[in-house]
Amino acid sequence: MNIAVYPGTFDPITNGHLDLINRAARLFDRVVIAIAGSPGKGPTLDLDTRIVLAREVVAHLDNVEVIGFSGLLTELMKQQQARIILRGLRAVSDFEYELQLANMNRAQMPDLESVFLTPAVENSYISSTMVREIAKLGGNVSMLVHPRVAETLNSHYNA
Repeated sequence: MNIAVYPGTFDPITNGHLDLINRAARLFDRVVIAIAGSPGKGPTLDLDTRIVLAREVVAHLDNVEVIGFSGLLTELMKQQQARIILRGLRAVSDFEYELQLANMNRAQMPDLESVFLTPAVENSYISSTMVREIAKLGGNVSMLVHPRVAETLNSHYNA
């Protein structure tokens, strides 16, 4: 079974993420969305909220599951019996960092492979950071995220 793990903070999950997840679901037998707690990054949304939102966004995909994790990605890969790490590349500037991560992960677990997908053109400019900033400033993010995510961000910033 080809199992791909798509790790990230997903703070919040965006249409760009969903684009990659939809395509990965067609390529792999099982896709695990692994949401990192990342307390050092100071995420806007807590881990439980990010997990709930991601599960709602991918509910239509039978071979996709969402889990939270902390610790080393390579340990999670062993737990999931997965050898494929899925990552997204929006621009050439992402590649250098992603290459460094891929090499570091492979140094820790030699049989890992990193697979890179690029988003559709209409999603290529979307980042969680930009979505948070727009939402924080009261802007409309409904064209960038699932309606439930937009609602959660609106509630978060207007509470």
